[in-house]
Amino acid sequence: MSPPEAPETGSTVEEKQADIPPYVTIVLPCYNEQDHVVDEVERICKAMDHSEYTYELVAVDDCSTDETLNRLREAAPRFPHMRVRAFHRNGGSGTVRRIGTQEARGDIVVWTDADMSYPNERIPELIDVLHKDAAIDQVVGARTSEEGSHKLLRVPAKWFIRKVAERLAGQKIPDLNSGLRAFRKSVSRPYLRLLPPGFSCVTTITLAFLSNQHGVYYMPIEYSKRAGKSKFGFVSDAYRYILQVLRMVMYFNPLKVLMPPALGLTMIGFGKGVYDVLHYGFYLTSNAVVTFLSGLLIGSVALLADLIVRSRNE
Repeated sequence: MSPPEAPETGSTVEEKQADIPPYVTIVLPCYNEQDHVVDEVERICKAMDHSEYTYELVAVDDCSTDETLNRLREAAPRFPHMRVRAFHRNGGSGTVRRIGTQEARGDIVVWTDADMSYPNERIPELIDVLHKDAAIDQVVGARTSEEGSHKLLRVPAKWFIRKVAERLAGQKIPDLNSGLRAFRKSVSRPYLRLLPPGFSCVTTITLAFLSNQHGVYYMPIEYSKRAGKSKFGFVSDAYRYILQVLRMVMYFNPLKVLMPPALGLTMIGFGKGVYDVLHYGFYLTSNAVVTFLSGLLIGSVALLADLIVRSRNE
């Protein structure tokens, strides 16, 4: 008679719980935030601990030149749901958010900042919207005020860029580049490769969802003056924002960008041609011909680009 098999020892309850993926992953880019990063982590963890959702907080140090990484590592034992990741070179907030999202274990991914400007205690409210309404794929914290640097220049510039984005996307966008948002990881996965390394990554993920008819909900939030020094460069980052808006709409709906100038040039060229015929007999001036042909060429490129986009989506 063979001896009875020894019972399996199995895993402890804590180990089994650790193997269960959390429902939410919060990606927190950290760059030179030594004076307040631990306060921000504490605020986020306190809000999530009082919520019904399981979570992980991925704090990524983007090669800070101060003591940010050391402060995070020292605080890690106090926050069991936080894991610290360190980059060996500065990749930018977009790179942090892309890699953090790709490595996220949760079904819901939250993006926010570590500069005390966003009301991170309201993160559970953003998750509630996604949890309760399957038709919504992204919740954006729409800021009700502007407290950033270069305020006199940023407000009109951001208003103009937002209006261009609304025109091209065909939808109203209360806040195009808010850093506080929650979305479904499964829906975002095809668009992560499109994220640029800088601040315009938030603009990209907004337009990617809108251009593909995913439900986006805007939740009004208060926006505070940031702690520490701003990393936003007005000229360079504003330039990148407008380029990224055009690039994203071109990627998903090139007719929105190219067809208006194509039709405009064609009509101007045609009208100039009619004027030339009436005033100069049957002689067409070179500017009328060039303008008309330019419109036709741009229109042809627009149709070809649209065909490529539709073929790619299929």
